[in-house]
Amino acid sequence: MQLLHRWRKEAAQAGHPIKRIAVAYEAGRDGFWLARWLRAREIEAYVIHPSSVPVSREHRRAKTDRLPTVEDEDARRPSRERESLVGECTRIVNRVKANLARLGIRGFRPRLAHAPKRLETLRTPEGTAVPANTLAELQRDMAHLRFVKQQIKEIETARAKRLEQASEGGRDAMVRLLARVVGIGIETADMLVQEVFSRKLRDRKAVARYAGLTGAPDESGQKRRERGLAKAGNARVRHAMIELAWGHLLHQKDSALAEWYQKRTVDARGGTRKTMIVALARKLLIALWRLVTTGEAPAGLLLRPAA
Repeated sequence: MQLLHRWRKEAAQAGHPIKRIAVAYEAGRDGFWLARWLRAREIEAYVIHPSSVPVSREHRRAKTDRLPTVEDEDARRPSRERESLVGECTRIVNRVKANLARLGIRGFRPRLAHAPKRLETLRTPEGTAVPANTLAELQRDMAHLRFVKQQIKEIETARAKRLEQASEGGRDAMVRLLARVVGIGIETADMLVQEVFSRKLRDRKAVARYAGLTGAPDESGQKRRERGLAKAGNARVRHAMIELAWGHLLHQKDSALAEWYQKRTVDARGGTRKTMIVALARKLLIALWRLVTTGEAPAGLLLRPAA
Protein backbone atom coordinates (compact mmCIF):
# COMPACT_ATOMS: atom_id res chain seq x y z
CA MET A 1 0.00 0.00 0.00
CA GLN A 2 2.85 2.37 0.81
CA LEU A 3 4.39 1.67 -2.59
CA LEU A 4 1.12 2.33 -4.43
CA HIS A 5 0.49 5.55 -2.52
CA ARG A 6 4.06 6.68 -3.20
CA TRP A 7 3.63 6.15 -6.93
CA ARG A 8 0.33 8.05 -6.89
CA LYS A 9 1.95 10.93 -5.01
CA GLU A 10 4.85 11.06 -7.48
CA ALA A 11 2.42 11.12 -10.40
CA ALA A 12 0.43 13.94 -8.81
CA GLN A 13 3.59 15.97 -8.23
CA ALA A 14 4.44 15.50 -11.92
CA GLY A 15 1.06 16.95 -12.87
CA HIS A 16 -0.75 13.66 -13.54
CA PRO A 17 -3.35 13.08 -10.81
CA ILE A 18 -4.34 9.44 -10.37
CA LYS A 19 -8.02 8.67 -9.91
CA ARG A 20 -7.84 4.90 -10.33
CA ILE A 21 -5.35 2.25 -9.20
CA ALA A 22 -5.38 -1.21 -10.75
CA VAL A 23 -2.97 -4.09 -10.23
CA ALA A 24 -2.69 -7.40 -12.07
CA TYR A 25 -0.47 -10.39 -11.45
CA GLU A 26 -0.30 -14.12 -12.05
CA ALA A 27 -2.22 -16.47 -9.78
CA GLY A 28 -0.17 -18.12 -7.08
CA ARG A 29 -0.34 -19.37 -3.52
CA ASP A 30 -0.85 -15.85 -2.10
CA GLY A 31 -2.69 -14.40 -5.08
CA PHE A 32 -6.33 -14.68 -4.07
CA TRP A 33 -6.25 -13.44 -0.50
CA LEU A 34 -4.10 -10.51 -1.59
CA ALA A 35 -6.61 -9.61 -4.31
CA ARG A 36 -9.45 -9.64 -1.79
CA TRP A 37 -7.37 -7.50 0.59
CA LEU A 38 -6.64 -4.94 -2.13
CA ARG A 39 -10.25 -4.79 -3.31
CA ALA A 40 -11.39 -4.09 0.23
CA ARG A 41 -9.18 -0.98 0.05
CA GLU A 42 -10.71 0.27 -3.21
CA ILE A 43 -7.90 -0.94 -5.45
CA GLU A 44 -8.80 -2.93 -8.54
CA ALA A 45 -7.04 -6.29 -8.45
CA TYR A 46 -6.96 -8.82 -11.28
CA VAL A 47 -5.57 -12.31 -10.78
CA ILE A 48 -4.47 -13.72 -14.13
CA HIS A 49 -4.54 -17.47 -14.42
CA PRO A 50 -1.79 -18.87 -16.70
CA SER A 51 -4.47 -20.56 -18.80
CA SER A 52 -5.71 -17.13 -19.90
CA VAL A 53 -2.40 -16.17 -21.47
CA PRO A 54 -2.57 -16.67 -25.28
CA VAL A 55 -0.65 -19.78 -26.29
CA SER A 56 -0.15 -21.86 -29.41
CA ARG A 57 -3.30 -23.59 -30.63
CA GLU A 58 -1.36 -26.84 -30.40
CA HIS A 59 -1.60 -26.59 -26.62
CA ARG A 60 -4.88 -24.81 -26.00
CA ARG A 61 -5.80 -24.47 -22.37
CA ALA A 62 -9.07 -24.17 -20.53
CA LYS A 63 -10.00 -20.62 -19.54
CA THR A 64 -11.55 -20.93 -16.10
CA ASP A 65 -10.57 -17.65 -14.44
CA ARG A 66 -12.64 -16.64 -11.45
CA LEU A 67 -11.54 -15.09 -8.19
CA PRO A 68 -12.71 -17.61 -5.56
CA THR A 69 -14.14 -16.48 -2.27
CA VAL A 70 -12.76 -17.69 1.04
CA GLU A 71 -15.82 -19.93 1.34
CA ASP A 72 -15.19 -21.44 -2.12
CA GLU A 73 -11.60 -22.25 -1.29
CA ASP A 74 -12.48 -23.62 2.13
CA ALA A 75 -15.27 -25.85 0.76
CA ARG A 76 -12.74 -27.74 -1.38
CA ARG A 77 -10.34 -28.44 1.48
CA PRO A 78 -12.00 -31.59 2.99
CA SER A 79 -12.12 -33.44 -0.33
CA ARG A 80 -8.57 -32.47 -1.26
CA GLU A 81 -7.26 -33.27 2.21
CA ARG A 82 -8.93 -36.68 2.12
CA GLU A 83 -7.40 -37.36 -1.30
CA SER A 84 -3.97 -36.48 0.09
CA LEU A 85 -4.49 -38.71 3.13
CA VAL A 86 -5.65 -41.63 0.99
CA GLY A 87 -2.47 -41.24 -1.05
CA GLU A 88 -0.45 -41.23 2.18
CA CYS A 89 -2.14 -44.49 3.22
CA THR A 90 -1.16 -46.08 -0.08
CA ARG A 91 2.45 -44.94 0.30
CA ILE A 92 2.67 -46.38 3.83
CA VAL A 93 1.17 -49.70 2.77
CA ASN A 94 3.54 -49.97 -0.19
CA ARG A 95 6.51 -49.16 2.05
CA VAL A 96 5.52 -51.86 4.57
CA LYS A 97 5.06 -54.46 1.84
CA ALA A 98 8.39 -53.52 0.24
CA ASN A 99 10.22 -53.90 3.55
CA LEU A 100 8.69 -57.32 4.13
CA ALA A 101 9.29 -58.43 0.54
CA ARG A 102 12.97 -57.61 1.04
CA LEU A 103 12.96 -60.28 3.78
CA GLY A 104 11.00 -62.74 1.66
CA ILE A 105 7.74 -62.26 3.60
CA ARG A 106 4.60 -62.00 1.50
CA GLY A 107 0.88 -62.11 2.12
CA PHE A 108 0.90 -59.55 4.97
CA ARG A 109 -2.07 -57.16 4.73
CA PRO A 110 -1.29 -53.88 6.56
CA ARG A 111 -4.80 -52.48 6.25
CA LEU A 112 -6.40 -55.15 8.46
CA ALA A 113 -7.26 -54.14 12.03
CA HIS A 114 -5.18 -56.91 13.59
CA ALA A 115 -2.17 -56.36 11.32
CA PRO A 116 0.01 -54.55 13.92
CA LYS A 117 -0.28 -57.50 16.32
CA ARG A 118 0.92 -59.92 13.64
CA LEU A 119 4.22 -58.13 13.03
CA GLU A 120 6.09 -59.90 15.83
CA THR A 121 4.82 -63.30 14.69
CA LEU A 122 6.09 -62.95 11.13
CA ARG A 123 8.92 -65.24 10.04
CA THR A 124 11.26 -65.15 7.07
CA PRO A 125 11.59 -68.17 4.74
CA GLU A 126 14.61 -69.16 6.84
CA GLY A 127 12.39 -69.26 9.93
CA THR A 128 13.91 -66.19 11.64
CA ALA A 129 12.01 -63.27 13.11
CA VAL A 130 11.96 -59.80 11.56
CA PRO A 131 15.18 -57.94 12.53
CA ALA A 132 14.82 -55.50 15.41
CA ASN A 133 15.39 -52.25 13.50
CA THR A 134 13.13 -53.31 10.64
CA LEU A 135 10.46 -54.38 13.12
CA ALA A 136 10.62 -51.00 14.87
CA GLU A 137 10.30 -49.22 11.54
CA LEU A 138 7.32 -51.36 10.59
CA GLN A 139 5.62 -50.65 13.91
CA ARG A 140 6.06 -46.91 13.41
CA ASP A 141 4.65 -47.22 9.90
CA MET A 142 1.62 -49.11 11.23
CA ALA A 143 1.06 -46.48 13.90
CA HIS A 144 1.28 -43.78 11.23
CA LEU A 145 -1.18 -45.70 9.05
CA ARG A 146 -3.64 -46.01 11.94
CA PHE A 147 -3.38 -42.26 12.61
CA VAL A 148 -3.96 -41.33 8.95
CA LYS A 149 -6.95 -43.65 8.70
CA GLN A 150 -8.42 -42.00 11.79
CA GLN A 151 -8.03 -38.59 10.15
CA ILE A 152 -9.84 -39.84 7.04
CA LYS A 153 -12.66 -41.12 9.22
CA GLU A 154 -12.95 -37.74 10.96
CA ILE A 155 -13.28 -35.96 7.60
CA GLU A 156 -15.95 -38.39 6.43
CA THR A 157 -17.89 -38.11 9.70
CA ALA A 158 -17.83 -34.31 9.58
CA ARG A 159 -19.04 -34.33 5.98
CA ALA A 160 -21.89 -36.75 6.74
CA LYS A 161 -22.97 -34.54 9.64
CA ARG A 162 -22.84 -31.44 7.45
CA LEU A 163 -24.99 -33.07 4.77
CA GLU A 164 -27.57 -34.18 7.34
CA GLN A 165 -27.92 -30.66 8.71
CA ALA A 166 -27.86 -28.88 5.34
CA SER A 167 -30.84 -27.09 3.86
CA GLU A 168 -32.60 -28.12 0.67
CA GLY A 169 -30.73 -25.72 -1.61
CA GLY A 170 -27.09 -25.02 -2.39
CA ARG A 171 -24.09 -27.26 -2.83
CA ASP A 172 -25.07 -29.84 -0.25
CA ALA A 173 -28.33 -30.47 -2.11
CA MET A 174 -26.27 -31.10 -5.26
CA VAL A 175 -24.09 -33.57 -3.36
CA ARG A 176 -27.12 -35.47 -2.05
CA LEU A 177 -28.64 -35.62 -5.54
CA LEU A 178 -25.44 -36.88 -7.16
CA ALA A 179 -24.96 -39.48 -4.42
CA ARG A 180 -28.34 -40.94 -5.40
CA VAL A 181 -26.98 -41.89 -8.83
CA VAL A 182 -26.14 -45.60 -8.82
CA GLY A 183 -22.39 -45.94 -9.22
CA ILE A 184 -21.46 -42.62 -7.60
CA GLY A 185 -20.37 -42.48 -3.96
CA ILE A 186 -20.57 -39.59 -1.55
CA GLU A 187 -16.84 -38.78 -1.89
CA THR A 188 -16.98 -38.48 -5.67
CA ALA A 189 -20.23 -36.52 -5.50
CA ASP A 190 -18.73 -34.05 -3.04
CA MET A 191 -15.58 -33.63 -5.14
CA LEU A 192 -17.53 -32.98 -8.36
CA VAL A 193 -19.77 -30.40 -6.72
CA GLN A 194 -16.96 -28.50 -5.02
CA GLU A 195 -14.59 -28.63 -8.00
CA VAL A 196 -16.97 -28.23 -10.96
CA PHE A 197 -20.68 -27.88 -10.42
CA SER A 198 -20.45 -25.03 -7.92
CA ARG A 199 -18.79 -22.91 -10.61
CA LYS A 200 -20.81 -20.72 -12.95
CA LEU A 201 -19.94 -22.41 -16.23
CA ARG A 202 -21.87 -20.99 -19.15
CA ASP A 203 -22.47 -24.13 -21.22
CA ARG A 204 -21.58 -27.78 -21.77
CA LYS A 205 -18.43 -26.89 -23.72
CA ALA A 206 -17.11 -24.89 -20.79
CA VAL A 207 -17.80 -27.84 -18.48
CA ALA A 208 -15.85 -30.23 -20.72
CA ARG A 209 -12.98 -27.76 -21.12
CA TYR A 210 -12.69 -27.26 -17.39
CA ALA A 211 -12.12 -31.00 -16.93
CA GLY A 212 -9.61 -31.16 -19.79
CA LEU A 213 -11.81 -33.62 -21.68
CA THR A 214 -11.64 -31.77 -24.99
CA GLY A 215 -9.32 -32.31 -27.92
CA ALA A 216 -6.12 -30.45 -28.77
CA PRO A 217 -6.09 -30.18 -32.58
CA ASP A 218 -3.03 -29.17 -34.56
CA GLU A 219 -4.20 -26.92 -37.40
CA SER A 220 -2.10 -25.68 -40.28
CA GLY A 221 -3.88 -24.26 -43.32
CA GLN A 222 -6.52 -26.77 -44.37
CA LYS A 223 -4.94 -29.58 -42.40
CA ARG A 224 -6.31 -30.56 -39.01
CA ARG A 225 -4.84 -33.35 -36.88
CA GLU A 226 -6.08 -34.37 -33.45
CA ARG A 227 -3.36 -34.74 -30.81
CA GLY A 228 -5.39 -36.32 -28.05
CA LEU A 229 -6.76 -34.68 -24.92
CA ALA A 230 -5.79 -31.13 -24.06
CA LYS A 231 -5.25 -32.19 -20.42
CA ALA A 232 -5.18 -28.53 -19.44
CA GLY A 233 -8.14 -28.57 -17.07
CA ASN A 234 -8.67 -29.95 -13.60
CA ALA A 235 -6.75 -33.25 -13.51
CA ARG A 236 -8.60 -34.34 -10.36
CA VAL A 237 -11.95 -34.09 -12.15
CA ARG A 238 -10.64 -35.67 -15.37
CA HIS A 239 -9.27 -38.76 -13.62
CA ALA A 240 -12.44 -39.17 -11.56
CA MET A 241 -14.69 -38.92 -14.62
CA ILE A 242 -12.76 -41.56 -16.57
CA GLU A 243 -13.10 -43.91 -13.59
CA LEU A 244 -16.80 -43.05 -13.35
CA ALA A 245 -17.24 -43.76 -17.05
CA TRP A 246 -15.96 -47.32 -16.62
CA GLY A 247 -18.17 -47.71 -13.56
CA HIS A 248 -21.15 -46.33 -15.48
CA LEU A 249 -20.90 -49.20 -17.94
CA LEU A 250 -21.07 -51.63 -15.02
CA HIS A 251 -23.77 -50.02 -12.86
CA GLN A 252 -25.90 -48.29 -15.53
CA LYS A 253 -25.98 -50.88 -18.31
CA ASP A 254 -29.43 -49.84 -19.57
CA SER A 255 -28.77 -46.10 -19.68
CA ALA A 256 -28.73 -44.21 -22.96
CA LEU A 257 -25.08 -43.28 -22.46
CA ALA A 258 -24.05 -46.91 -21.91
CA GLU A 259 -25.92 -47.96 -25.05
CA TRP A 260 -24.26 -45.14 -26.98
CA TYR A 261 -20.86 -46.45 -25.92
CA GLN A 262 -21.67 -50.08 -26.72
CA LYS A 263 -22.82 -49.24 -30.26
CA ARG A 264 -19.54 -47.51 -31.01
CA THR A 265 -17.26 -50.20 -29.60
CA VAL A 266 -18.73 -53.29 -31.23
CA ASP A 267 -15.38 -54.01 -32.90
CA ALA A 268 -14.01 -54.70 -29.37
CA ARG A 269 -10.63 -53.20 -30.24
CA GLY A 270 -8.69 -51.81 -27.30
CA GLY A 271 -7.87 -48.55 -29.04
CA THR A 272 -11.52 -47.90 -29.86
CA ARG A 273 -12.63 -48.60 -26.31
CA LYS A 274 -9.96 -46.35 -24.84
CA THR A 275 -10.87 -43.47 -27.14
CA MET A 276 -14.59 -43.82 -26.62
CA ILE A 277 -14.36 -44.09 -22.82
CA VAL A 278 -12.98 -40.54 -22.80
CA ALA A 279 -15.90 -39.43 -24.96
CA LEU A 280 -18.26 -41.19 -22.56
CA ALA A 281 -16.59 -39.46 -19.60
CA ARG A 282 -17.19 -36.10 -21.27
CA LYS A 283 -20.84 -36.88 -22.00
CA LEU A 284 -21.36 -38.21 -18.48
CA LEU A 285 -19.87 -35.09 -16.89
CA ILE A 286 -22.17 -32.86 -18.94
CA ALA A 287 -25.16 -35.07 -18.09
CA LEU A 288 -24.41 -34.87 -14.36
CA TRP A 289 -23.94 -31.10 -14.63
CA ARG A 290 -27.38 -30.78 -16.19
CA LEU A 291 -28.83 -33.07 -13.53
CA VAL A 292 -27.69 -30.91 -10.61
CA THR A 293 -28.27 -27.53 -12.29
CA THR A 294 -31.56 -28.07 -14.17
CA GLY A 295 -32.85 -31.37 -12.81
CA GLU A 296 -32.69 -32.97 -16.26
CA ALA A 297 -31.74 -36.64 -15.86
CA PRO A 298 -30.31 -38.59 -18.81
CA ALA A 299 -32.49 -41.32 -20.21
CA GLY A 300 -32.31 -44.61 -18.33
CA LEU A 301 -30.29 -43.26 -15.40
CA LEU A 302 -30.86 -45.28 -12.21
CA LEU A 303 -31.30 -43.26 -9.00
CA ARG A 304 -31.41 -44.52 -5.44
CA PRO A 305 -34.52 -43.60 -3.42
CA ALA A 306 -34.26 -40.24 -1.68
CA ALA A 307 -33.30 -40.55 1.98
